[in-house]
Amino acid sequence: MLLTRETLPKTIPDIAALDDLLCRPSQALIDDISRVDGDIMILGVAGKMGPTLAGLAKAAAPDRRVIGVARFSDPAVKDWLEKRGIETINCDLLDEAAIKTLPKAPNIIFMAGRKFGAEGDLSLTWAMNAHVPALVAQAFPASRIVAFSTGCVYPFVPVDGKGSNEDIAPNPPGEYAQSCVGRERMFEYFSRKFSTPGRLFRLNYAIDMRYGVLHDIATKVLSGTPIDVSLGHVNFIWQGDAASQALRCLAHCTTPTSPINVSGDEILAVRDLAAKFGARFGREPVIVGKEEPTAWLTDTSQAVKLFGLPVVDTEQLIAWTADWVARAMPSLGKPTKYEVRDGRY
Repeated sequence: MLLTRETLPKTIPDIAALDDLLCRPSQALIDDISRVDGDIMILGVAGKMGPTLAGLAKAAAPDRRVIGVARFSDPAVKDWLEKRGIETINCDLLDEAAIKTLPKAPNIIFMAGRKFGAEGDLSLTWAMNAHVPALVAQAFPASRIVAFSTGCVYPFVPVDGKGSNEDIAPNPPGEYAQSCVGRERMFEYFSRKFSTPGRLFRLNYAIDMRYGVLHDIATKVLSGTPIDVSLGHVNFIWQGDAASQALRCLAHCTTPTSPINVSGDEILAVRDLAAKFGARFGREPVIVGKEEPTAWLTDTSQAVKLFGLPVVDTEQLIAWTADWVARAMPSLGKPTKYEVRDGRY
């Protein structure tokens, strides 16, 4: 079954159904993947979003070799991937020699990085977010490289505007986001040096039922935990839509590499989202703080022009999340920390 608005389920009953939905391709993804030849290799596949992106790639191109690379500290992730026909390679991406032994896949999705706990070991954060990209860019000069980045590379912008577009220069607070600028600059430098085609995938808040901005807000509303609205505006996108756009970027690479913002097309107020969950749960949200006039927000006009609007809209995401949280379904226990304003994670 293809992913269309008409085929979306009303609820997502369990994790197996969630995984299947996240790995369901659209016709547009199948068409774009068919425009690029060769194997697809995903570096850093074992993170929150990597496994279902790999599963989506395999579902969109079942005859294509899809390779997932990670340390695989959790062997269950490796098993999950292999059951879906994805090859796995154990590799520490801080090991330059190990990177050089990887297959020279024509298509690379780079997802490795460090965010949570970044402040605990800043040297490791910089090594993962800037040094590793330099190693990878040098090891694969002839590949297309779509590198995951973040909307956090931008400065805060007014909440009553359209958000940052790709022409706004990065100037973020905090060393985590600064190290992500470093990641982008490494891929940009070597893309210019080797004429490597690529895209810098500036993602703002992917939504999975087990984590994400909506999960954070819904959980707080249900438990009566205060919700700080000082960073009071966000944009976000269904993880399946984000993964699809990342894979489709392989057919829309530029030389040299260039940024593209990926998120929902709406700027949403945290206070309003909390109220919608409150109405569904029959609970009054506990709101604290006051909205600041700026936030981390992105303008996704370029992505919408290339890919169209996300298949899953905000109201559907709210309905799915409310149902999931109300049933006390599993959480990854990884808050997005969307409310952080000083860049310290």
